[in-house]
Amino acid sequence: MPSEITVIGAGLAGSEAAWQAARLRVRVRLVEMRPAVNTPAHSTSSFAELVCSNSLGSDREGTASGLLKEELRALGSVIMRCADAARVPAGQALAVDRALFGARVTEEVESAPGIEIVREEARRIPDEGIVIIATGPLTSPALAADIARFLGDEHLHFFDAAAPIVDGASIDFAVAFWASRYDRGDADYVNCPMDEAEYDSFWQALVSAEVAQMHEFESVRLFEGCMPIEEMARRGRDTLRFGPMKPVGLVDPRTGKRPYAAVQLRRENAPGSMFNIVGFQTRLTRPEQRRVFRMIPGLASAEFMRYGMMHRNTYINGPAHLAPTFALKSAPRVFFAGQITGVEGYLESTASGLAAGINAARMAQGAEPVIFPSQTAIGALCMYVSAPAAGEYQPMGINFGLLPAPTGAARRADRRALQIGKARAALAELMEEHLHWRSEHELG
Repeated sequence: MPSEITVIGAGLAGSEAAWQAARLRVRVRLVEMRPAVNTPAHSTSSFAELVCSNSLGSDREGTASGLLKEELRALGSVIMRCADAARVPAGQALAVDRALFGARVTEEVESAPGIEIVREEARRIPDEGIVIIATGPLTSPALAADIARFLGDEHLHFFDAAAPIVDGASIDFAVAFWASRYDRGDADYVNCPMDEAEYDSFWQALVSAEVAQMHEFESVRLFEGCMPIEEMARRGRDTLRFGPMKPVGLVDPRTGKRPYAAVQLRRENAPGSMFNIVGFQTRLTRPEQRRVFRMIPGLASAEFMRYGMMHRNTYINGPAHLAPTFALKSAPRVFFAGQITGVEGYLESTASGLAAGINAARMAQGAEPVIFPSQTAIGALCMYVSAPAAGEYQPMGINFGLLPAPTGAARRADRRALQIGKARAALAELMEEHLHWRSEHELG
């Protein structure tokens, strides 16, 4: 077996995979096409660049997202370590300064012993050796075509949308106010309250606004997990009030009452000079974004530092092609990791990279693969991408529905507590039996 693996793509999954393989003392050749070849969504050459949001989801104990983060921290994830170091206030969510986060991941991976960085476009799958394809949802056309050829079918695809970012200095705090819903944690969100008339006017403008045309494909498939705000609005007048604009748990200090609807903004960087409009991913044209989003109370003079955008995301039919190790069933030397597998979310991608990196390295050493228990959050994701799908295979983020259902508990909180307990016990047993090398073979 070769003692080197090739990782294609230095996003969250690829960076984590390379790091985990190097921890096992396997040489890694990490190939990243940026900055020589860019994508429609990326703007830097940093590894693990975040393009849709700076939020990595809830970090609260008792949530599925929190459980996944707990497991990644326990397994020494380099992505989690860098995320914790670049954290910005966001209540009970883990949000990061995106520039600082990307810079830290790049520095960690570039300085790791045993990892060779190659800045060039990988246009095809290598004919020999162990390889991890972690090119993400924006895989270059040449490599995407070669993957389709290699797998024998066409990729699935959907369109993903990103939210606008506004200049913090342009927010009107005579109207907007700092708060977290139900006063949970610190007041880390800027809230823009609306009364009923303001909401009606905004909703009417949103559903009638002009959207940017997508010429690349005749039919646009929109993914539920990142649905454009205007598409949500078209589902009904009150859809937004029960979604990203829900006012529950908020009190407008001007009235002392709960607003009819509310738009929340979250820090995009540590200094708080930039704010992301939470849940407002969009494909409106830029002039329409300026017109419609400035109707939000508190954003009448908003200066847009980045407009919302839309881009194609690509993923393979995981259940048809992947084993729980993230290796191809038909060609076990080839692994996939990240959103191209059908996991949805930054840390879900990281988890897939961790599993693929460990198992690719073990293959290089002639060892048996590690199968993460289905009771764990990481194992549940491994099972999801490899088990036969009921109906059309859609990208999925971590949730308690992916973990085995517990018995003997009627209340939801009790069921979740049982699932978390089983996950912790299963991971501890796995680490004791198979991953004890982590305390003995650190990088450096």
